[in-house]
Amino acid sequence: MDRCERSRRVTLLPTADLLTASTSDCNMTYTPSDATGHHDIAFQVPFVHRLRFTEDVFGSDQEVLANLLEPSGDQPARVQFWLDEHIAQAQPDLKTRIRTFVSSHADRFSMPGNIQTVPGGETVKNDIHIIERMLKCIHAADLDRRSYVVVIGGGAVLDAIGFAAAIAHRGIRLVRLPTTTLAQGDSGVGVKNSVNLFQKKNWIGTFAVPWAVVNDQTMLSTLPDRDFRCGFSESVKVSLLKDRDCFEQLCDNAERIRVRDMTAAWPVLQWSAQLHLDHITRGGDPFEALEARPLDFGHWSAHKMEVMSNFELRHGEAVGIGVAVDTVYSSLVHGFPREDARRVLDCLRNLGLTLDHPCLHDTRPLFDGLEEFRQHLGGRLTLTMLEQVGSKIDVHEVDHGRMCDAIERVASFVRGETAVI
Repeated sequence: MDRCERSRRVTLLPTADLLTASTSDCNMTYTPSDATGHHDIAFQVPFVHRLRFTEDVFGSDQEVLANLLEPSGDQPARVQFWLDEHIAQAQPDLKTRIRTFVSSHADRFSMPGNIQTVPGGETVKNDIHIIERMLKCIHAADLDRRSYVVVIGGGAVLDAIGFAAAIAHRGIRLVRLPTTTLAQGDSGVGVKNSVNLFQKKNWIGTFAVPWAVVNDQTMLSTLPDRDFRCGFSESVKVSLLKDRDCFEQLCDNAERIRVRDMTAAWPVLQWSAQLHLDHITRGGDPFEALEARPLDFGHWSAHKMEVMSNFELRHGEAVGIGVAVDTVYSSLVHGFPREDARRVLDCLRNLGLTLDHPCLHDTRPLFDGLEEFRQHLGGRLTLTMLEQVGSKIDVHEVDHGRMCDAIERVASFVRGETAVI
């Protein structure tokens, strides 16, 4: 048992429900009205977030998915499958495997209509008319709130299909099968769905807890190397925020992960997903009603760089750059240890991530990302920065001069200059 697993052994429960609840758990506090008839009633709604890890979800592990698709009363459930065109092209037998899976469980669920395919990457999020097409397909299949939308794809496709499922009938059960390391370790287990609008990332969307998430190894087998590597930037991020032992494990295994050694990569994806899910289910703010968004450490610049690069930068690549910059800024301004900052940069580089891009140095539009980040949540600007590995702070203003210094120090590190931190 490695250091990280020992430190997380209470919460790392493979393939088990991470959270159970019933209607009896719904606590409500009643406050008598005042003379004006005003009522303020606090209440909680129970959710269950189901996370599973499999090796071959449409093969030897197919019962894992089948057991998640509960019948609708005494009738088989209706299940609609949506595929990211990237995974459909990379695994041409996938549609056949899905149809075989459905026919093998015909007594439990059915698949009305065809398997649907949508563009992969940010393309699916940048055209609002694709959402209309999704809704038409959901309507034509007569799906209802006890039906299922099963989406197989990268994070952008999960976001877009999830948004359509969340607004159809005010919510159809969504099952996510992430096909990228980024989605398996981070966004796939989240409770957010969105598409882009007005040249802004995730401007339109919903919060909705997925019915289930299945992280499957087979889905990663055809992922291009570039996309395989860049997903681990989110693992660096969440371990910096939450767990030093996990961060050390990731640093120790970064070079093995870069060359796709799954004995090193798979445990990291598992604890990364668990750390993200722990924050969502136990952090007290799953729908981001408070000031801070800790899981968006490094993202204020990442989101802006994606748009500035016309999405030439992958999300995971932009996050890697953003994490590097905010880590160095934390060292310059907030006392984050210099040796740990250097270790973060080394880890990101050893994972095979590029930590510089021309748009990073176009600071006037880049710093507009701070205001866009503030607007997205509302209220005053609140960014997460680091004091120690595993210890974060919230800050409400940014010293632009020191941030420019942090950017230049990261660029110097990329150029091979040693005294950068």
